[in-house]
Amino acid sequence: MTEPGWTSSSDPYLVAQQHDAWSAEAAGRGRVGTQQLLGVETVDADTQVRRALGLAAVELADSYYPEPIAAGTPLADNHKIKGGAVRVLADLGLTPHQVSEHVTARRPTDQEQELLDIPTDEPLLVLTRISRAATGQPVEYAVMRTVTSRSTGHTYQMQVLPA
Repeated sequence: MTEPGWTSSSDPYLVAQQHDAWSAEAAGRGRVGTQQLLGVETVDADTQVRRALGLAAVELADSYYPEPIAAGTPLADNHKIKGGAVRVLADLGLTPHQVSEHVTARRPTDQEQELLDIPTDEPLLVLTRISRAATGQPVEYAVMRTVTSRSTGHTYQMQVLPA
């Protein structure tokens, strides 16, 4: 018997919480979910990230934050953050107000292939997200990669508000 697909929403990942949203979502489905930080460092970001955040320099692994936001906060530390990065942003008064997401598919890089333990021809779903504060200020650029054979895709649900 085939297991039913996994339908997920981005909402829990965009709201400040006291727990890890991915672990909670997986546990709610009788599974275990966790993340592993591969590193936290200040880096020179590529043009796409710099343009998305409106800065000359940004930092941090697969989630990028403007340096004036991250400096001196848990966002710049090399460990998991209780409640996640969204909690830190909320504590700074920078709760995500507008989020833009873009999904593509591509082959993995050599590093992704090794880390995800997948063959070269296994496609990845790549979701990039730009989160902005109520002022319009970009506060995070994130890139999530999912192995297609381990995913049923991304499902979006929206509430339409009356005009």
